[in-house]
Amino acid sequence: MINRIIELLEGLNERVGGIISWGAVLMVCVISLDVICRYLFQFTFIWIVEIEIYLFGFMFLLGSAYTFKHGKHVRVDVFYSKLSEKGKAIIDLIGGVLFLMPWCYIVITTSWKYAYSSFLVGEGSPQPGGLPFLYILKFSIVIGFLFLILQGLASILKSIDTIFNKK
Repeated sequence: MINRIIELLEGLNERVGGIISWGAVLMVCVISLDVICRYLFQFTFIWIVEIEIYLFGFMFLLGSAYTFKHGKHVRVDVFYSKLSEKGKAIIDLIGGVLFLMPWCYIVITTSWKYAYSSFLVGEGSPQPGGLPFLYILKFSIVIGFLFLILQGLASILKSIDTIFNKK
């Protein structure tokens, strides 16, 4: 049962990460267009620059759970690498329960209010010619941390399984 839940949560984040990774390709195309316009034709559009910012934000926020799943997140690895699998699982469990989950909860509840109020007023870019839907970027904070909390739950369950597994 626990392994099925882990597979479900990690499968979701794996699919999201695969989709989000295509954002890097799209971002390269948009930045290339911006560079060509800027240096060849001496002009740029603010909406192109804002698309670059949105794409980076989406990749960073929505890809964080995928990064965490694959262990590519920032970790202070002074003692961790020398621990046994069970020792690593204990550290991961403590870190997940005491730090990751509460922090995700705080960010989700805080950013929800921030994004929702932006949506209610129809907030757009403050720049003339900018993108009209700034609240979409703000909601990506909520969604990104929801994916991260789900991956954190999978990590906690894996840690519990490793600690109590009799293999």
